[in-house]
Amino acid sequence: MKFFIDTANPEQIRRAHSLGVLDGVTTNPSLMAKENIRGEEACFRHYIEICNIVDGDVSAEVISTDFDGMVREGEHLAGLHPRIVVKLPCTADGIRAVNYFAGKGIRTNCTLVFSIGQALLAAKAGATYVSPFVGRLDDISEDGVALVAHIVRVYRYYGYRTQVLAASIRHTQHIIQCLDAGADVATCPLAAIEGLLNHPLTDQGLAKFLADHARVNR
Repeated sequence: MKFFIDTANPEQIRRAHSLGVLDGVTTNPSLMAKENIRGEEACFRHYIEICNIVDGDVSAEVISTDFDGMVREGEHLAGLHPRIVVKLPCTADGIRAVNYFAGKGIRTNCTLVFSIGQALLAAKAGATYVSPFVGRLDDISEDGVALVAHIVRVYRYYGYRTQVLAASIRHTQHIIQCLDAGADVATCPLAAIEGLLNHPLTDQGLAKFLADHARVNR
């Protein structure tokens, strides 16, 4: 499974990249606003900065909600850097735009996916990635991981090449559950990725090794 980091914070991206396990980055307008990135040109420069940090795909989301606007904005985003993947909402116009970009060889990430039907349409339209939102489904007492597993089963059965990118990951256990579900990618906060390192027996074992070394090397 690939690891993407879900942030627009360059320092967090560099920190994840320094571990040697980072495969890409996902962003959205909320994450850009969190970093106080203001204005279209500033956003474009920020996307390029992110692309220059990582070696993998960087999802950059359109703001337009109509087909023509999505196409115009998506073409500009795709032209900023070869690593950029155009992120589009799973709406009727978004699916049309996914299909348009597929015909142009421009990679896409169909986002805000909450049902198997939406995921089916995204794959049929030619999306590179589909992003089911795990945490947001859990928030309304639905099973986000079960949706990821359902999409994986359908895609593999019918041979769709769209990659399942589990999004809205809230914690480390979500990562493990999406791994078990067969997700191609999990996009996660830095804390969830670093949480995979944590185990009390590792800490205890290291402390014992160091204490034993110190005892015989006084």
